[in-house]
Amino acid sequence: MNRRKFIKNTLITAAGAALVGAAAGIASDKISKGEKKMKILVITGSPRKNGNSNTLADNFIKGAQEAGHSVVRFDSAFKNVHPCIACNKCGMNGECVFKDDFEFIRDNIVDADAVVFATPMYYFGISAQIKAVIDRFYAINGQIHVPKKAVLIMTYADTSAKEAQPIISHYETLLNYLGWSDAGKVIASGVWTEGSVNQTQYPKQAYELGKKL
Repeated sequence: MNRRKFIKNTLITAAGAALVGAAAGIASDKISKGEKKMKILVITGSPRKNGNSNTLADNFIKGAQEAGHSVVRFDSAFKNVHPCIACNKCGMNGECVFKDDFEFIRDNIVDADAVVFATPMYYFGISAQIKAVIDRFYAINGQIHVPKKAVLIMTYADTSAKEAQPIISHYETLLNYLGWSDAGKVIASGVWTEGSVNQTQYPKQAYELGKKL
């Protein structure tokens, strides 16, 4: 092979390698962005350990963990969270006068990438237990007005879609105020007695939502 032909072939090979390397770099960057792992805080509101909304939360968490996300869970019905008394001692961004299990929320919600609310419908609203937790957001208001994803998991005995609207509206209004974005909902209608959700498609929906989040 003469010198001119050797140099030409070398340049072609080098250029090809550079293109392959650049393409690999772009692909690697896309993969790393697409596979971003999140910290997810799941807040449940059912006082029944094997209640339908808790079952859906279990399935969501399974899917999220299989996708590689880190999940922390707060079962508000089994924790000590004092209702907000509107004393304003926290100034919407400080220490609360009550030192209770809400400190777990404080420690985990600020750096969470996503927050999941899982609640049964009680008298056409969210459960009192999860409402107490949300009301206490007041004390960390200044810290949680940052972009986050959110998910609503809700169960109710009725089958009318309009009966679910008050809870959905509450959720959407909360997100609008905080600047969070909805990442999905599982609205399970027609489930009342404990375990009745197991005979529906909703556990699979919750699992798939967790896996694709």
